[in-house]
Amino acid sequence: MNLEMQQFKAEFFKALAHPLRIRILEVLSEGDFGVNEIQNAIGSEGSTVSQQLMVLRTKNIVVGTKNGNRVIYSLRDPLIIDLLVVAKQIFNNHLVDTINILDKIVDQEEDTIEEE
Repeated sequence: MNLEMQQFKAEFFKALAHPLRIRILEVLSEGDFGVNEIQNAIGSEGSTVSQQLMVLRTKNIVVGTKNGNRVIYSLRDPLIIDLLVVAKQIFNNHLVDTINILDKIVDQEEDTIEEE
């Protein structure tokens, strides 16, 4: 794989590496919204949401379209929705693995207690 593509991917994932930006993308996966609507959906301050939207815009992950005196934000590429779904599935898989490991540890500790 060429270095430019690796660099692009690294920068792309850096842009996603913030919980509020992920939440904004989750909201935008449901439709196009203005800052106030995103702010209400997330329960965060408008200035914070605007700052995070700027990061996402700079990385071409979201686009803003002027509508009168408002800017309506949308996902630049609908495949972002698929990416978020896959990320959640990976998280769930890791969570299931962790639960299984913890269950085995608990079972082993119970066996040890019973032997004593």
